Amino acid sequence: GQSVTQPDDPVLVSEGTSLELKCNYSYNATPYLFWYIQYPGQRPQLLLKYFSGNTVVQGIRGFVAEFRSSDFSFNLRKFSAHWSDSSEYFCALSATVPGTAGGVEHKPLMVVEFSDTHDRFWFYFK
Repeated sequence: GQSVTQPDDPVLVSEGTSLELKCNYSYNATPYLFWYIQYPGQRPQLLLKYFSGNTVVQGIRGFVAEFRSSDFSFNLRKFSAHWSDSSEYFCALSATVPGTAGGVEHKPLMVVEFSDTHDRFWFYFK
């Protein structure tokens, strides 16, 4: 079967510092992998995707992900986090190219919550 999993430990991030959202997958072939961002009251928006080729994928809003088949990971990174990154993030896996037969396995990964000062924020699992 196919699945995506994320660790349960919360991550505290200060504005302007780097962040990493982890995503591990289980699949016995090369998967199609995606990261989505979903703002409150809106539909999910594609941040980036991996189909094949270059294992480092540049996305929108300064996000980057690296496909590592050796440890079955597709972690999302941003080198300078901003409070406006407050959102819900989804890691997703598909066994087929979107638009063909087959479904996408995903689950919500991280939600961002701010302190009163807006200079530190938590990434935690929903």
